[in-house]
Formats: sequence, structure tokens, C-alpha cells
Amino acid sequence: MSVSRFATALLAGLMATAAFAQVPAPQPVPVPAAPSAPAAPMPTAPVPKGAKAWILMDHVSGQVLAGENYDTALDPASITKVMTSYVVAAEMANGKIKPTDSVRISENAWRSGGAGTDGSYSALAINSEVPLDDVLHGLVIQSGNDAAIALAEHVAGSEAAFVDLMNAYAQRLGMTRSHFVNAHGLTAEGHVMSARDIAILGRAMINQFPDHYALYKIKEFTYGGIQQWNRNGLLWKDASVDGLKTGHTDAAGYCLAASAKRGDQRLISVVLGVQTQSKAEGFKAREEGNLALLNWGFRFFETHSVYEAGKQVADQKLWRGEADTVALGLAQPLLVTLPRGRYADLKPSMDVPKQLVAPITKGQKIGTMRLSLDGKVVAERPLVALADVAEGGFFKRMNDDFWLWWESE
Repeated sequence: MSVSRFATALLAGLMATAAFAQVPAPQPVPVPAAPSAPAAPMPTAPVPKGAKAWILMDHVSGQVLAGENYDTALDPASITKVMTSYVVAAEMANGKIKPTDSVRISENAWRSGGAGTDGSYSALAINSEVPLDDVLHGLVIQSGNDAAIALAEHVAGSEAAFVDLMNAYAQRLGMTRSHFVNAHGLTAEGHVMSARDIAILGRAMINQFPDHYALYKIKEFTYGGIQQWNRNGLLWKDASVDGLKTGHTDAAGYCLAASAKRGDQRLISVVLGVQTQSKAEGFKAREEGNLALLNWGFRFFETHSVYEAGKQVADQKLWRGEADTVALGLAQPLLVTLPRGRYADLKPSMDVPKQLVAPITKGQKIGTMRLSLDGKVVAERPLVALADVAEGGFFKRMNDDFWLWWESE
């Protein structure tokens, strides 16, 4: 073969190598076996009467479905105790405490959170030794302030040290609008939570400590011959509700965080700061506000698993590598919550580098996957490499370097 013919053949081969078809955007594949019903008209969310802030969140995807002022830091009253019990559950999971531990009821716990105070209490006798599991039941079901202080002292040595743990765990969970001063939720300067943070906390509790979360659906608990009732009235009104927590002080108003599961779908609602003329009106307003939100959410939204973790969603051109392409996917499952019947309208898109160069490490972020509905991004996740790709040999790198130079001109 002459030099000129060889050069022509080599150039043709190089051009063929460089001519790489663009990978089409991946199409989401619905998980449900049956197609969704046609889209229903979407009414506005029911606004809880008298609430300073409220939110409705899908538990699986973490998407906010509706809300107002949900990033405003407010007095949370006894909803604080969800954070207290979360810390107890986490420390128990870490092996630092056990349900069978004996918890001493100090004079401080008795005086600051017992019968002599205006708040709720678990009737724990001063200087008594109580199994941790019983104290925890009193905290979650009866909302005992004495139980909160006793647990804090048992876990961390003092309530102040326990509060440091509360704030550290809150920061780890991404609760950016929350700060704790005590373990029980009685009004104190600088003690605040936002509705979104409460929903984030509830979601973490359900996901990470489901056995602990199961305490929140218990309707009554008897200790020392005294029957104590759960203050969440929705447990009696709707069988799908299995948590979370009520709260009330004069400063905070009437508050309620609720979670319900119907079929495979779970929603979390939070209503804060309801001010009313009477206790009965306050109970009614916070319960009706949450229940209306939950009913609306279950009626008009559905959650889909669009992409599984570790599954290939695209095959991206790769330069200077042993392979000409690298498989891209997601490190975590991608779930999205949408109005019912709109899944077919979901539009996927990828943002990836124009020129991707080896070596590539498995798990390396390569680009971004976005899902949009009606032109609005509803979910965004990193695209990662699903396998290692080493550098190619000398001639492969030289070949690719030429075409990288050619494309850059």
C-alpha cells in the first residue's frame, strides 16, 4: 500500500472513530404495572386556618407539595420532643444506651418538668429509678417534660450537654432553621424550629428508626397506675395516621406534625402557630388543618421511582480511554412526586461535559440528570460513572489527542 493510500485509510479510520452518535436523553420508565389515571384538575391546597406556617411533604421523595412560611423559625413547643426522641434513638442505635437502662429521675427533672409545672408530665417520682423504655414511652405518648429532662440527663449527663447533641444531630440532618435550648420545648429565647425542618426530622425518624417511630402511634400508656393518653387526636380520627407529635404553649399556639400512610404512599404534614380562643378550638383547628392537607395530598399526588441506583441511564463518549464510552447512572434511586396522571409528561435531560477524558473512577460525578414538568425542574441528581475506565494505550491516546485538538480548533 502506498504512503498516500495508507494515510487516506488512516484518516478515514480516525474520522470513523471520531464520529460518535449523540446518546439520546434517557426516558423514565414507570414502575407501577398499571397506567395512572388521567390527570385530575388540581385545586389549590387547603390552607390550615389560623396557622403561622404549614407544609405538606412527600415522605419518599422529600418534595414539598404545598406550604406557606415553612422556612420561618418559630416556637415549636412540644414538637421539640421529636428531636429529643430522635437523639435517644440514635444514641441507642450507636450502643451508648439501652432500653433496659435505669434512668434516675433527678430533682431537676421533677421540679422543672413534673406536676408542679404548667406543662405535661409523666408522673415520674423524684429520685426513682425507671427503665429507660418506660421513660421513653412517657416522652413520646404523654409528652412528659419530666421524661424529656430525665432522658437528657441520662444520655448526656446534663440537659445542656444533651442540647448540644440535639443541635449537632439537627445540623447533620440539614435542619438549617432550627436551634434548641432545652429538651422539652417550653418557651425559651432562641429555641426555634421551622415547619420544613420538622418534616425533615419526621422523615429521618421514619427512615432511620422505624421501630422507634412505632411508639408514636400508641394511643395510651399506663405507668404507676396512671393511664396516659396520646395527645395526637388524629390517631382516633384517621386509621392511616401513625404519628407524629402535638405541641402547645401560649407563645407557640397550637401545633401538630402528622404523618399518614395509605397504600405505598406516605405524607408528612406540619401546622404551626394556630391561635384560638379556647383549647377545644385549638385542638380542632390543628387536627382539621393537618387532615385536610393529608387528604388533598393523597388525592392529587403520586410518587414514582424513575431510575434505580446503579442502573445505566446513558452511555457517554470517552476520550483517551481503554473503552470508547463510559456507562452513566445514579448513585441513589431517583424518585419524584407529581400530580396524578402527569408521569407521561415528565421530561428527562442530561448535562454532561462536551469532552470527557479518561481515566474515570467508578462513582465519579460526570454530570447532572434533571427531570422537568411543564418547563420546571422537579428533580435533579448527579450522574456518576458506573465503572472504572483506565487510560488507553499510546496509539489510542495519540489518536484521541489529535481529534481533541481538531475539535478545539
